[in-house]
Amino acid sequence: MEIQGKTALITGAAKRIGRTVALALAEEGMNLLLHYHRSEREARQTQKEAERRGVRVDLLKANFSRFSDVQKLIRNAIRKSPRISVLINNASIFYRTPLGRVREKDWDSFFDVNLKAPFFLAEAVGRRMAGQGEGKIINLIDWTAFHPHPDYLPYAASKAGLVALTQGLARALAPRVQVNGIAPGPVLPARGAKPNDNRKIIQRTPLKRFGDPRDIAEAVRFLVQSTDFVTGAVIPVDGGNLIV
Repeated sequence: MEIQGKTALITGAAKRIGRTVALALAEEGMNLLLHYHRSEREARQTQKEAERRGVRVDLLKANFSRFSDVQKLIRNAIRKSPRISVLINNASIFYRTPLGRVREKDWDSFFDVNLKAPFFLAEAVGRRMAGQGEGKIINLIDWTAFHPHPDYLPYAASKAGLVALTQGLARALAPRVQVNGIAPGPVLPARGAKPNDNRKIIQRTPLKRFGDPRDIAEAVRFLVQSTDFVTGAVIPVDGGNLIV
């Protein structure tokens, strides 16, 4: 798909992987709708950096734990850009939930942010894409959707649901819209991770290093710009963790 001058909606775009993906698409000439929740300062920095590449950038604030915010985001995004060509569902929450210490509100939060919001965004935007004749939806999943860690089961379960959502949406929105997933592995150290934790991750990973957010951005660029004949796929960008 030719993407120059078209618009991408990216959730969780203020920093880390979302920011890198946003700037990579701006380099290709895409206008951007950037969602953030709490990170307004970082979102504005990302906006300024993307605008230096000559594209239009609008910011959209929403708390995906509240469904009313998701609905408001959809309305505001469509109002700002009635023709959205790319949707990147990147926003996610992640924290440790050992068995026996999982609260109902933890479970609800993981599924609200990591699965419910992506579904309703993809449903609303994807149906418009189908009507306009083209579109790309990419869901940022996680390699642990296929290899869940026992201390992060609600998170892994929400990401596993996103795999099913990706495959189901690919069938529902074909042939005009392609829906795919990317499953990052250890691309960035987790917030609050200790040096010994990071060493263990590197030792376990076949490529013996952390990846880089640019690795994810390149996978996004491939799915958005380089092929229109991939749909329903989940591409691991995980340094080989899924083969261990």
